[in-house]
Amino acid sequence: MKAADKLSALRIILAPVFFIIYFIPQWNPAGIAERFPGMSVWSVPVLWLIFAASAFSDMFDGMVARRRNEVSDFGKLFDPFTDTLAQLTYFLCFVLDGFFPALLYIVILYREFGILFLRNLMLKKGTAMGARVSGKIKTVAYISACALALLALGIRRTKFAGGFEALASTAALAVFVVSAALAVFSFVDYLSVYRREK
Repeated sequence: MKAADKLSALRIILAPVFFIIYFIPQWNPAGIAERFPGMSVWSVPVLWLIFAASAFSDMFDGMVARRRNEVSDFGKLFDPFTDTLAQLTYFLCFVLDGFFPALLYIVILYREFGILFLRNLMLKKGTAMGARVSGKIKTVAYISACALALLALGIRRTKFAGGFEALASTAALAVFVVSAALAVFSFVDYLSVYRREK
């Protein structure tokens, strides 16, 4: 694996860690809430750090690959795979916690698996389908929706600026709706590329 691929692989490690830390205060394994009464509050900055590290690794892996002249077919497939794994994990946390509706999550889930299938079909033709502008815009929307939901979660768990939780939750939901629409649009865009290559 090249340096850029290792940055991408970081997201595979961070995604399940995010999921576990997100729900530890609710699961309360081995009475952890009683032993560490501030766990719910302290989980918030940890989740932000994991989320930020994931987002920055997504931003920089492509830059590193181009700067070091390490752009490869493997990287073109591995990068979006790790993005999808991380994003779906974060969205699942927010769906289970009631911030996002499951129906829209299913739309996004099907889109992501559809794109992975298209990439495999393209690879069979000898072409590694890289990221398109529509996919990058969709990713920005995904990150924005997650950031707003994480903000709402932080307000809920820390009880800081409690009056703004509903506002942050509503904003997160609105961006999540936009994300689902952009997901469908970008799938159509990728599908058109595949049909041109047939």
